[in-house]
Amino acid sequence: QVQLVESGGGLVRPGVSLRLSCAASGNFVILNLMHWFRQAPGSERDVIATISHSGTTNYADSVKVRFTISRDNAKNTVYLQMNSLKPEDTGVYYCNADVWTTSPPRLVNYWGQGTQVTVSL
Repeated sequence: QVQLVESGGGLVRPGVSLRLSCAASGNFVILNLMHWFRQAPGSERDVIATISHSGTTNYADSVKVRFTISRDNAKNTVYLQMNSLKPEDTGVYYCNADVWTTSPPRLVNYWGQGTQVTVSL
């Protein structure tokens, strides 16, 4: 019904920047809250950033200055701009969204497949 597809991950050196994208497709009316989660190797999956439909944002303390979440509602896409990347930023980044579906209209939570980000010398 609804698919979230992340892109933009990769292997980079410390200090560089990456921009992740998450595009939603399928049968839905509107995307509501959208989130980025990160799961480091051997760790739990933790929320990194959240953005409302109107653009209100919230960040984990570890990324608050360096990362920026944004969205383009016309493109049904959420972004995560990651600057000054550190080795501890390594992990799988997952897009998550609350979606109003079309048939029938219901609020449903969806996960993307995840995209790997590796920060290493």
